[in-house]
Amino acid sequence: MTAPIAVAHRGDPYVVRENTLPSVRSALVKGAGAVEVDVKMTADGVPVLLHDDTLERLWKVPEAVGDLTSKDVTDLTDGGVPTLADAFAELRRHPTGGRMMLDLTGVDQVEPTLAAVVEADVADRVYYCGGLGAMRTLRERDADAEIAMTWKTVARPPQSLLDELRPRWINLRFGLVDESTVRWAAAHGLLVGAWTADWRRNMVRLLDLGVDAVTTNRLDTFQRLLVKRAASVRA
Repeated sequence: MTAPIAVAHRGDPYVVRENTLPSVRSALVKGAGAVEVDVKMTADGVPVLLHDDTLERLWKVPEAVGDLTSKDVTDLTDGGVPTLADAFAELRRHPTGGRMMLDLTGVDQVEPTLAAVVEADVADRVYYCGGLGAMRTLRERDADAEIAMTWKTVARPPQSLLDELRPRWINLRFGLVDESTVRWAAAHGLLVGAWTADWRRNMVRLLDLGVDAVTTNRLDTFQRLLVKRAASVRA
């Protein structure tokens, strides 16, 4: 049986500040199967790693990243907010390491992100999640893109949406994952990803259900759990 993928949420945020190169590096060095990062656009059209619309929470700068040039962002954060190109360069420094899951919330992020993927030659090491509008645009622009379709409700996605997006994954809030959902996904040829599980008891439940990936802020905890379970299987 293949072990579930450990997806490091925004890098390794309990060790290093989220969505930074040191955080991505920490997760890759630890052997994360994938690193999830958030993409936002600067005023001059450069994709950068940031979850929030502003720099306030992480960098104590109230400005919206969409109102700043990439140079502004670099200057205001002392280089702390990397460009997506920087993140891909870090990914390439770990040729035997994991992949990167790119969270796209807006349609405007799709074209610049795909251009960065092509420029870095990392198409085989990235996949995508995010807003449905962004995923629809992504599928229109890239017939081969691997999509982890984010889903936030107990209702099943309509078949028409599955036919349109052709996702490889259904990417669910961890509380929505149950036996029937896992069976439904298998019947539709979908892998199951769960986010964002940080408590050990939730990780255990997800593993018992047979999910294919768990996104977590606590990479160390999840990896220790995987090692323990693998050892118990061998015993």
